[in-house]
Amino acid sequence: MTAGQNGGMRRMNGSLVRGVFVGGLSGLLFGFDTAVIAGTTHGLAQTFALTPAVLGLTVSSALWGTLVGAFAAGVPGDAFGARNCLRAIALMYVLSGIGCFFAPNLATLIAARVLAGLAVGASSVLAPTYLAEIAPARARGAMVGVFQLNIVAGILVAYLSNYAIGLMDLGAQEWRWKFGVTAAPSLVLAALLFAIPNSPRWLAVKGRLDEARAVLSRTGHGDIAAELASYARDTVAHAGRRVRLSWAEHARPMTLAVLIAFFNQMSGINAILYYLNDIFAAAGFGKVSSDLQSVIIGATNLVFTLLALSVIDRIGRKTLLLVGSVGLIISLSGVALVQLSGAHQALLLPLLIAFIAAFAFSQGAVIWVYIAEVFPTAVRARGQGLGSSTHWLMDALIATAFPVIAASSKGLPFVVFALAMVVQLVVVWKVFPETRGIALEDMAASIGHKA
Repeated sequence: MTAGQNGGMRRMNGSLVRGVFVGGLSGLLFGFDTAVIAGTTHGLAQTFALTPAVLGLTVSSALWGTLVGAFAAGVPGDAFGARNCLRAIALMYVLSGIGCFFAPNLATLIAARVLAGLAVGASSVLAPTYLAEIAPARARGAMVGVFQLNIVAGILVAYLSNYAIGLMDLGAQEWRWKFGVTAAPSLVLAALLFAIPNSPRWLAVKGRLDEARAVLSRTGHGDIAAELASYARDTVAHAGRRVRLSWAEHARPMTLAVLIAFFNQMSGINAILYYLNDIFAAAGFGKVSSDLQSVIIGATNLVFTLLALSVIDRIGRKTLLLVGSVGLIISLSGVALVQLSGAHQALLLPLLIAFIAAFAFSQGAVIWVYIAEVFPTAVRARGQGLGSSTHWLMDALIATAFPVIAASSKGLPFVVFALAMVVQLVVVWKVFPETRGIALEDMAASIGHKA
């Protein structure tokens, strides 16, 4: 493939690879910070004498921060650039890990977790935005998918970290170490973010054409003039006015972003990840055994995310969502039956592995790619913020309610999740257009028609 074909395909030179790698690396902290809570719920409940309702609020505290971070990140992201904002976000991760480790009381812990949530929410907006803007159309799914790959790698690292720390017999201080270790990779990310350039699309929209041209040259683009001309289509379309994300102009991408984010969380994915140890404990597994089962779940997530990213630019986003919906319906129905009947508990791990595999192969691999693709460059960060805010609002609501509902009926949450996936299957089939291989500047015209 030569430069200039298929949406200005770049050669995979060192600068482009570095941009994709570092831009996606914030997903590692995203995954680590969201999953590490699974290994701390028991210790937190004992240390602070938490009821199920207060435990739900404690777990979801980071998620409310995440919601704010996702909602607020779009405006500074469009104004100052995704890369520049990600540098500040990395420092927020560092402060959160340190704050959790030294927290003298529940209020301080919650404040530190809210700070982590702000960082996670903002990175869920800005990292996919950055990756979408530096990636060539032909490989955009896989390159933006690096963010999701890092998320699941972070989840696996969190589970491995929880398991290793659990073997150290640290007693009442164990949960502090599980939280505190997140500060180390956060420092590494903060340093690496100074080694990547701004997005050339963002630079062009801001009128900094010489800088955009220099970045395109560094990242191996062969037809820089043609690429800048394509960027200009967005710039000229909005010349002379402040561009706002509005229903009147962006109804189609806004609808798609909200729907995919809504269904992502209605699968129950994060509720299951947050309370994974508790789900296994309810099925009779011991503490260390629960940590080990979580590692298996995390490894499955990583393997099937890799599999999805290997085909996402060949078979498309919509096909992955449809295939995954079927797998999610089957696996969630099985978990619901096991939990409601109280029998066949040995099937719980295989069913949860099947659930994670189906999710990773579909929603997990697609969501951040899809939302980042469907909005114009001038409002992409704000559009990503809308989708991410919806994702985190649903996440916070479900994480808060899950332990309360599960305390009254272990199987009821999984019944709700399975029914939601039936609805998702129909909605994706009828409503979602395919975005594979379409240049970002041509996306508005393409998704205006039913797929």
